Amino acid sequence: MESIQENSSANLLTVCKLLLDEDRLKILGLLAQQPSSAEALTAQLKLARVKLQLDKLEAGRLICKSSAPDAEHYALDREAIVQLKKQLFARTETLEPQSTEEQELAKFVKDGQLQPLPIHPAKLLVVLRWLANKFQFGVEYPERDVNERLTGHAVDHVTLRRLLIDHQLLARQAGIYWRMMTMQQASLEETP
Repeated sequence: MESIQENSSANLLTVCKLLLDEDRLKILGLLAQQPSSAEALTAQLKLARVKLQLDKLEAGRLICKSSAPDAEHYALDREAIVQLKKQLFARTETLEPQSTEEQELAKFVKDGQLQPLPIHPAKLLVVLRWLANKFQFGVEYPERDVNERLTGHAVDHVTLRRLLIDHQLLARQAGIYWRMMTMQQASLEETP
């Protein structure tokens, strides 16, 4: 299972990576003052790839996009910023893994990042179930979103995606992915 601390660490790492780009910082500075369109930002900042940077900031949930009749407008996502501050300054307690599965998982996951994959099939399945928990049941994910959720580990996202499908933890059709329910999970949902 993914702990809150691991999820927070991964979110904060993503935000830090986004903020390491000077162009994105300039864009955020302007959006913190007022919402703006991509065209207006391009004209103000005289940058070539504003739309690409906006897409990255939106994917990182630092800004939000709203559609207006004349253009799409972007604004700083103030609620997301507040949540990030809470994550950053939250007190973290380091809890020792309790179950055998958590102990096995701790051997292969450090600071929310997957290290090299285990060779033993049972241990591999523990790690794959942990990765599968990054996806919600009943939600369809485009391949781009799946790749983003699986990027940043010692193992490439293509291999992880393939393993999740091969082990029937994710399913795919026409570039859309969704979380598969195991027999054990299905039986738990049927139990009154």
